[in-house]
Amino acid sequence: MNDEHTAPAPRCLVTGATGYIGGRLVPELLAAGHRVRCLARSPGKLRDQPWAGDVEVARGDVLDAEAVAEALRGVDVAYYLVHALGSGDTFEETDRRAARIFGEQARAAGVRRIVYLGGLTPADVPERELSPHLRSRAEVGRILLACGVPTTVLRAAVVIGSGSVSFEMLRYLTERLPVMVTPSWVRTRIQPVAVRDVLRALVGSAGMPPEVNRAFDIGGPDVLTYREMMIRYAAVAELRPRVIVSLPMLTPGLSSHWVGLVTPVPASIARPLTESLRHEVVCREHDIAQYVPDPPGHPIGFDEAVRLALRRVRDAQVATRWSSASVPGAPSDPLPTDPDWAGGSLYTDVREIDVDAPRAALWRVIEGIGGENGWYSFPLAWALRGWLDRMVGGVGLRRGRRDAARLRVGDSLDFWRVEEVEPGRLLRLRAEMRLPGLAWLEMSAQTDEAGRTHYHQRALFHPRGLLGHAYWWSISPFHAVVFGGMARNIARAAARAPAEPADRPAPTR
Repeated sequence: MNDEHTAPAPRCLVTGATGYIGGRLVPELLAAGHRVRCLARSPGKLRDQPWAGDVEVARGDVLDAEAVAEALRGVDVAYYLVHALGSGDTFEETDRRAARIFGEQARAAGVRRIVYLGGLTPADVPERELSPHLRSRAEVGRILLACGVPTTVLRAAVVIGSGSVSFEMLRYLTERLPVMVTPSWVRTRIQPVAVRDVLRALVGSAGMPPEVNRAFDIGGPDVLTYREMMIRYAAVAELRPRVIVSLPMLTPGLSSHWVGLVTPVPASIARPLTESLRHEVVCREHDIAQYVPDPPGHPIGFDEAVRLALRRVRDAQVATRWSSASVPGAPSDPLPTDPDWAGGSLYTDVREIDVDAPRAALWRVIEGIGGENGWYSFPLAWALRGWLDRMVGGVGLRRGRRDAARLRVGDSLDFWRVEEVEPGRLLRLRAEMRLPGLAWLEMSAQTDEAGRTHYHQRALFHPRGLLGHAYWWSISPFHAVVFGGMARNIARAAARAPAEPADRPAPTR
């Protein structure tokens, strides 16, 4: 074979690569032989991805026309996987502006195809009556279809896969509530789709002929009510049969708080999802199979999709989670550099302690913090802070961890986000709880000149206004218990840790 005449592999741009679908699509595109470029506001979040060394990364935001134009240079297929879900009252306008910028710049760059993953909408409901979330997704699809670049719009309802927000809602509602008083939307018919089939359709759409410019419904073989989904989930998960009673008076707003109370999904994200579940979302066609043929066993049925997702969860092999994307409205400012910090007050709480253990043992405890492992401190204080955060619409402590033993930059960790990991040495977390300011927590494992292990812990807070200063001083009296206790317990856990890394220490709860 003469390599001189071999056409170069198509170059694909993936927006939303730090999110749930985007983070899974990138390795699928690479496996299919495509070259991949990712557009990210914070490229550092992609640094620890297993595929990071195989892709190009462009820094930028979809609302920045110049950055989008540069990222699209030389691109054949552009994947548009961003949504302003739950980002406030103006999210529809934000989605509209971003889609227009992307379409205009894709046309100017000579992109041959755009692929967009949107939401499945009901056939008999006027668009003005749809939930804002579904309405915005439909509008983005129309904007891209009209931009002058051949576009594939894939419309999916509930995506079932380990770590997806829809799966996590379903899982926690079903597992935690053997008897449920539920909203009326549990009787709405839905056509769920396995995440594997979504990814297969996304990858296959890159090869569609240029004359194709349309939307496609994608779904699994089963049409179920949400109630039936919970009953079948319980059967697959080998739980006792669930008792489900629906009440029509539970509004979407009340439903979102109910979901936020029971599941890790905060009310700000649960609300647009529950509003969308008011409408029947069933596929009206399966034309995608003309261009992306279904292999044997596909599309995957609901029970098998749940079984596959649960296996990933139990084997701790969840590649991405719904919380992979930053929480809308959460602070994203990097840690201020010091001593050069000139942005105002920066309060700190520093704890240092010698550790009677190898540095590797201390690091395993540091990297294993949070989630089911706990925070090595006064548990009631952490639980109370998590509940207060949930009450004001924050994420609380229920997001947990993607992996029980390992962290990577960009991972969510309860109400923190991993901002930096230097394996064996440093873990820095940025707070995503609702605060009158910005907060970070640093933990590091060090070795002194005599070879002794040393634990260093630093909490930092940059207050916003008078309320921020009042907040710091109001909680300062509890720092000795919370932060001091954390440092002591981490040191003790490291000292008790067995020599083998596979056996992780149990935290002091």
